[in-house]
Amino acid sequence: MNGDIKTFTISIYTENNIGLLNRISAIFQRRHINIESLTTSQSEIDGVNRFVIVVNITEEQAIKIVRQIEKQVETIRAYYHTEDETIFTESCMFKIKSDLLFNEPQIQNIIKESYARIVTVNREFFVLEKSGRRNEIESLRRDLNVFGIMQFVRSGRIAVTKDEMKVTEMLQAFNNQ
Repeated sequence: MNGDIKTFTISIYTENNIGLLNRISAIFQRRHINIESLTTSQSEIDGVNRFVIVVNITEEQAIKIVRQIEKQVETIRAYYHTEDETIFTESCMFKIKSDLLFNEPQIQNIIKESYARIVTVNREFFVLEKSGRRNEIESLRRDLNVFGIMQFVRSGRIAVTKDEMKVTEMLQAFNNQ
């Protein structure tokens, strides 16, 4: 194990309880670790939520954090994985003035080349949606910024592991208790 700082995706399977997010974020705060992105959602098991947290830390720190998170009563299980061990994506939306869509042919090229999708168009604005890696989203944002962006929002990372995890069986056993 070395002390190199890497990007880790920490996955936490939990019961859906009030206050848990505060306690989990406090674990990172106490260690002065910045959370790059945080997403919560339902997991593949009914009644079990999943946090996906992205941090830039050493593996030693990742081990300690996962251990600390697992001490939380509502935490069922926590894991950490490197970028090479996960398949991940982010999503974003851009709100842009509609007249640009019709008067700036370059905008249409940018949309096509970035594989972004037009979600809605009205007289005042149109909304683009794009999923992909952070660098793809940032590149599209730079390209569109030239024309003016009314609103921009990006989600946190969502991720699954490349290798089969026996988490489903473990969670089902938890659920049947």
